Amino acid sequence: MRPLTEEETKTVFEKLANYIGKNLVHLIDRPEDPHVFRLHKDKVYYVSENTMRLSISISRPNLVSLGTCFGKFSKTGKFRLHITCLDHLVQYARYKVWIKPNGELPFLYGNHVVKAHLGRITDDTPEHAGVVVLSMAGVGLGFGVTARSTADTRKLDPTSIIVFHQADVGEYLRDEDTLF
Repeated sequence: MRPLTEEETKTVFEKLANYIGKNLVHLIDRPEDPHVFRLHKDKVYYVSENTMRLSISISRPNLVSLGTCFGKFSKTGKFRLHITCLDHLVQYARYKVWIKPNGELPFLYGNHVVKAHLGRITDDTPEHAGVVVLSMAGVGLGFGVTARSTADTRKLDPTSIIVFHQADVGEYLRDEDTLF
């Protein structure tokens, strides 16, 4: 486990800023419980400093995971967020989309969110912005990217795609053999 390089840090923060914007500061500046980002086997972990210091006593080959896995770097150097960071994204998200109960299951099966399933959307959400998808009860279901802005959404027909699917909590069941 090692700290992120300057380029890796920039890539991770750009991806996170797409979803949480200026609230990224709240992930880093936590005086009561400082947290850091660490890289281990191409995966980026968000871990408290105390836990990180304790993990030094474990050899690298024996260390499987530590803290919350925020995502993984691909072989081409791109960073992809994992669903395991959903709790942090929900807490600090700039833009949110709430879907109706009849749209939850299709989203959890990996489909995009269509206007017929849209319950609410944060005002002034721009096109191609990262959004967190919530149930009407406020439970985080996943995240994606908006296909249209909030203003354009009102004019569309019910079968138009509003949010492109990125990840959802149903991945634990669909891809359980490849996640670990």
